[in-house]
Amino acid sequence: MRKIIHIDMDAFYASVEQRDFPEYRGIPLVVGGPPNSRGVVATGSYEARKYGIRSAMPCSKAARLCPDAVFVPPRFDAYKAVSAKIREIFRRYTDVIEPLSLDEAYLDVTTDKQSIGSALEIARRIKEAIRSELHLTASAGVSVNKFVAKIASDMQKPDGLTFIGPSRIERFMESLPVEKFFGVGKVTAAKMKQLQLFTGADLKRLPEADLVRFFGKSGRFYYRIVRGIDDRPVQPDRELKSIAVEDTFSEDLYLLPTMEAELEKIAIKLAGRMQTRKLKGRTVTLKVRFADFKLITRSHSLPYYTDAIDEILSTARNSLQSVMTSDPMPVRLLGISVSNFDRANPEANQLSLF
Repeated sequence: MRKIIHIDMDAFYASVEQRDFPEYRGIPLVVGGPPNSRGVVATGSYEARKYGIRSAMPCSKAARLCPDAVFVPPRFDAYKAVSAKIREIFRRYTDVIEPLSLDEAYLDVTTDKQSIGSALEIARRIKEAIRSELHLTASAGVSVNKFVAKIASDMQKPDGLTFIGPSRIERFMESLPVEKFFGVGKVTAAKMKQLQLFTGADLKRLPEADLVRFFGKSGRFYYRIVRGIDDRPVQPDRELKSIAVEDTFSEDLYLLPTMEAELEKIAIKLAGRMQTRKLKGRTVTLKVRFADFKLITRSHSLPYYTDAIDEILSTARNSLQSVMTSDPMPVRLLGISVSNFDRANPEANQLSLF
């Protein structure tokens, strides 16, 4: 039986800032753009979250929710340096590590380097090392597959540790709200609720064929996962040909400034993932799906490799302006992908370990 740990750092960017700058401790702190800008929140401290401030929220809205919040720009070099140290801690126990972002990773400790045997004990030791050596906290979920371990890590944040063993998994999945399922965003969750599907138990009552009819290929995943079946391996070395982020909106977008604001959120997420994986690419592709479901893409290749937010965003924004000039229709989905990576950099052929 597999032993999977999901580690999720608590309010990572904000916690690093509060650790490094004592004057930020105990106050609402927002890492992102200036409060009166069109920038978005990268993350907020737990003091800021009490006011409803969330990642990807416009900074102007965050400032309205908490006028006393302190806004600081992100320091990605500092966050990467901390991530490298977290990676070193992980490697004491296993080399089978799959990064998801700067602050999140899966570990397969089925065979652990120190022959501890207990995944729960390994998770405890990792959390304690992060606390004592880096003066930060992490939440951990422990189970027999990736999906359940990830959900478990969210259950007792911050500084949580949750174990969901094999005998509890099916009952746990049945009680889970549908919006907690992997791949279920706001639009899919709304569709599920229209179909009177509110929990895993509701999903479990439907035949696989119905789930596929309603939700496409994802329906097969929902059918399996609600029964506790998730065979996806922890993958430390996957070659990437492209990396993408997209968002389907609950309401169609009509105004170009609104579309550009959403595009900025997407570019920030995409650049963050590229920087995590030490990837730089030349080709930026914009994806637009209109309200009538017509789909178009526009690609532009730069004369150099980049992972910079402003360059990715500027390229995508120019493509969007061109698209909306020739085809000014309401938009239901926007996405950006980057490809044509720098293969001269040996690290670019694999996912980095954090």
